[in-house]
Amino acid sequence: MKQFALKLLRTVAFTVGISSLISISAFGVGAGVSDEQKQKEMEAAVVKSADAPKADLTKLQCGNLVYAGDKSSICFADKFLSDVATQTNLDVGKTFVPVRLGADNVFDFPFCVWSGEDDFTLTKKERENLRKYLLNGGFILSSPGCSDPRWDTALRRELKLIFPESKLVKLPMSHPVFSIVNQIPRLTDKHGGSAFIEGMEVNGRLVMVYSKDGLNDVSNARGCCCCGGNMIAEAVLVNVNVFTYALLY
Repeated sequence: MKQFALKLLRTVAFTVGISSLISISAFGVGAGVSDEQKQKEMEAAVVKSADAPKADLTKLQCGNLVYAGDKSSICFADKFLSDVATQTNLDVGKTFVPVRLGADNVFDFPFCVWSGEDDFTLTKKERENLRKYLLNGGFILSSPGCSDPRWDTALRRELKLIFPESKLVKLPMSHPVFSIVNQIPRLTDKHGGSAFIEGMEVNGRLVMVYSKDGLNDVSNARGCCCCGGNMIAEAVLVNVNVFTYALLY
């Protein structure tokens, strides 16, 4: 993460967090509106807030990617950021910052989450930025909302186009990402079955951690009506470890 060293000293979320987005989206939403419609309105607010022109960059910050023009997610909980703040000495912003993958300011954020549902196609600029971002020290934590297989297929298709020389592979439980803060001997899905996460390396550096089942921690995602799919039970512990690992390796 040397390329981001200076930015890490001054990175913070600007004042628009998920909690404020809830109040923004609630304006004009009356009785009888479905949870799904409310979620869509909140996601639209996330997308709109990614165009905010100012950011106070003083803390380590996590971006929430806006991509494929107008896609993003509110179904990835930011609770793990508060846990990082209490379990490590990292000065961490505790809410996600919506940021466009195709914008120049995505490079202000050394760590981003990437999630969503349904099929998608990245723009040429987004593909260029994603490759540049991961080649130059950026890190992405990713999983689909509700274990959506369409989103999983789209992500793998995009990664193959952008990084034909790399691929997602299963991470062994001996990898330091499972022990750097929390000791995680085993991963289980919400039904108690065995689970796993994948990682992608570029030039010998782990640049992405991904779960097709889910690391979204939906139970702590405010405003999300997603069921969580077959989400990994140890998601919060994994996410704390991944964030810490990404900033130290």
